[in-house]
Amino acid sequence: MKDVRTEIIRNLINDNFPTMKAFADHIEMPYTTLRSMLERGIGNASVDNVLKVCKGLGITTDQLEKMADGQEDINTIAAHHDEEDWTEEELDEIERFKEYVRSKRDK
Repeated sequence: MKDVRTEIIRNLINDNFPTMKAFADHIEMPYTTLRSMLERGIGNASVDNVLKVCKGLGITTDQLEKMADGQEDINTIAAHHDEEDWTEEELDEIERFKEYVRSKRDK
């Protein structure tokens, strides 16, 4: 069984950081720990590490669960960041991620 939460995390990292190592550095986590989490699955990681990854991506663990269940998409998450100004490039990324989340509904 594919771990949808892990795939969501992996895609968010890939969409927002140049490399996994850059994200690991951003959240001050050893790259080997992050790599292991993604290889074994988020569900097998420590709570502290999952919280650190989610915080680094600007989402909560509840939002991650809702995305995995198809109950929440990037529009809802973006609404939590209304005070931010989105660049055209960021809006394009949001649209791509929305399509990814929608594609998971059919699976």
